[in-house]
Amino acid sequence: MRHRAQGLLATGLATLGGLHLAPAVTALPALRGRLLPSLDGVGPPDRIALTFDDGPDPQSTPHFLAVLAAYRVRATFFLLGAMLRRSPDLGRQLVAAGHEVALHGWEHRNLLLRGPLATARDLAAGQALITTVTGRAPRFFRPPYGVLTGSSLLAAHRLGLRPVLWTCWGRDWTRSADAESVLAEIRGGLAGGGTVLLHDSSCAADPGAWRAGLDALPHLLDECRRRGWAVGPLGTHLDGA
Repeated sequence: MRHRAQGLLATGLATLGGLHLAPAVTALPALRGRLLPSLDGVGPPDRIALTFDDGPDPQSTPHFLAVLAAYRVRATFFLLGAMLRRSPDLGRQLVAAGHEVALHGWEHRNLLLRGPLATARDLAAGQALITTVTGRAPRFFRPPYGVLTGSSLLAAHRLGLRPVLWTCWGRDWTRSADAESVLAEIRGGLAGGGTVLLHDSSCAADPGAWRAGLDALPHLLDECRRRGWAVGPLGTHLDGA
């Protein structure tokens, strides 16, 4: 009887582990694009959603805001709770400038290494802080590293958050990245209706790596204009889908 109980417990734990880990396969862009295009953030073909991760960061985010203001473009900023707690005024500045705020988690941790309770606590704390500081309740959630888990999906659902990843990114977090490499990476997947990911902070990357994304940003916005795509925040993008 004891062996049977142990076997059932082991089976149950394995099942729970599988449920926790299985959503992580959505981090594979090719698979995600075929099976779950809504998770990619695909919208109308005449639009592009522009998103930024890992801020707000007083060293770098204001530079991105200046470029966006010059182009009169609004974007979505996926915020980390720990970063917002350090720079609440910058979070309010984002909203005052017309940008959308969304949740990236509390800290930049891979959620595969966080259990259900810790994940739920992280997301709830991040959502509450964004709402309190900016006056705007986030609608969207993007996990660190783009790695979803069963626990994060359940927590996001309970908090009324929609998980959204991206269709293309700039790989702008490495020391070797520059404007040319960032643009080349984005162009490899850039198409009407897509969601672009850049980083307005290097808090989880090589120091100063954000400059590559900043240097690439005006060229990206110019290219979108040439192609006739309106660039804006994720909410506007998906509301029109």
